[in-house]
Amino acid sequence: MSTALAGYALPVAMLLASNVFMTFAWYGHLAHPNRPLWAVVLVSWGIAFFEYCIAVPANRWGHAFYSAVELKTIQEVVTLLIFGVFSFVYLKEPPGWNHILGFGLIALGAGLVFQKW
Repeated sequence: MSTALAGYALPVAMLLASNVFMTFAWYGHLAHPNRPLWAVVLVSWGIAFFEYCIAVPANRWGHAFYSAVELKTIQEVVTLLIFGVFSFVYLKEPPGWNHILGFGLIALGAGLVFQKW
């Protein structure tokens, strides 16, 4: 893999990984509604620490290849992809047609960010 290709791919891969952590930190507890809220907050905070350890370097290194707006857009699209899979697999909440269409429209809008007009 060329250095330039790695420079573009590594931040995206790191944002994917960090988002898995953040999705579990924010939404994983929904599968365990009987856990005390204080415990959920502490566990979520601990998980989020690892998300930050991946996301901050991803954005720092990625900024050499992407603008800040592009990095944020990548993060948002990644968030929707990871959350969609998480919601279906972990929370057992299948997506409706409106969810799929809405996510698709958001992804279409995100594609505009990467256009060089």
